Amino acid sequence: MSELGLFPLGIVLLPTEQVPLHVFEPRYKELVGECLAEGRELGIVLADDDGLRAVGTRAAVTEVLHTFEDGRLNVVLEGGERFQLVSLTEGRSFQTGEVEPLDDEPDPAAEADVERALDLFHKLAELTGTEIDDPAPDSEQLSFELAARVALAPELKQELLEGISERARLKRLCELLGRAADAVQLERAIAERASRNGKVEPREA
Repeated sequence: MSELGLFPLGIVLLPTEQVPLHVFEPRYKELVGECLAEGRELGIVLADDDGLRAVGTRAAVTEVLHTFEDGRLNVVLEGGERFQLVSLTEGRSFQTGEVEPLDDEPDPAAEADVERALDLFHKLAELTGTEIDDPAPDSEQLSFELAARVALAPELKQELLEGISERARLKRLCELLGRAADAVQLERAIAERASRNGKVEPREA
């Protein structure tokens, strides 16, 4: 176990995912400042109405986009290894905790699930007109790399984050991607119908 400075947020950071962050509270300016000065990581943990979650992600500050005169920072964080929060500790201005690594079980995804996940990802990207680089299909954590490229609700990302089977995570992600693609298609159909004032154009005989 090791002690880690924690940054509770309303978001979930997945392994390999990059997010911009505006740091303005003094305690978190201190935490990020120490990470930058000493090359250390911090822990991103989802904090919502259910409280502080027990599984989070180690994060490295990969880029400082802007430093303001009052010490506020715009930075980019990149998700690394997952951790299990064992206990909260005290003594610093920011929250700290004893953590231990959360590792996957040896349960690789089936080739059919990999192909289906990539197909659904491509379909969703095409439907939304989004150009996103593909992850490597032979990645050991393809589920995280794909999910990091899709806008998912925090509770869904947390569900994936807590999973310890890549096979199960990828199957679940296929469900989520399929639903998202169906929702986009339905939204388009409704918009198209609304543009015709709810009427079907008659065909000429």
